[in-house]
Amino acid sequence: MDDSVDHDADDMLAHVLLPVATETDARKTARALAPYDPRRVTVLHVIEKGGGSPDKTPVEQSEEIAKNAAEAVRAEFPDAELQKAYSRNVVDAIFDVASAIDASAIAYRSRGGNRLVQFLSGDLSVKLVTHADRPVIALPRGDD
Repeated sequence: MDDSVDHDADDMLAHVLLPVATETDARKTARALAPYDPRRVTVLHVIEKGGGSPDKTPVEQSEEIAKNAAEAVRAEFPDAELQKAYSRNVVDAIFDVASAIDASAIAYRSRGGNRLVQFLSGDLSVKLVTHADRPVIALPRGDD
């Protein structure tokens, strides 16, 4: 492999934004990212707002989920920072935070689901990969 490819990979892993949903998701996602040895990791938990309808979970509960998710990631990346975003649109929130912290890449682990679930959710993975302004790293799911 030539030096430019190695350099680009290093740059991509300089500051990785890691969106996670729950503590379990955070643990699995951090384990999937660990072999790639990013230099800096920021954990993102998006707290979905209802936009006129009740929120999916109370804000206090969502804050606790974010805190627990960050701690799970810190088992692999002790210096990981936590960012929280409050938004009706998860993908837009990920992009906004990635821009705000100048992330070199966004790494995520697909949560799967059947086609109906993907259709109803608007398939966040497709939106994440096709609309990003920076590299998006799809991490292997491994054995769940």
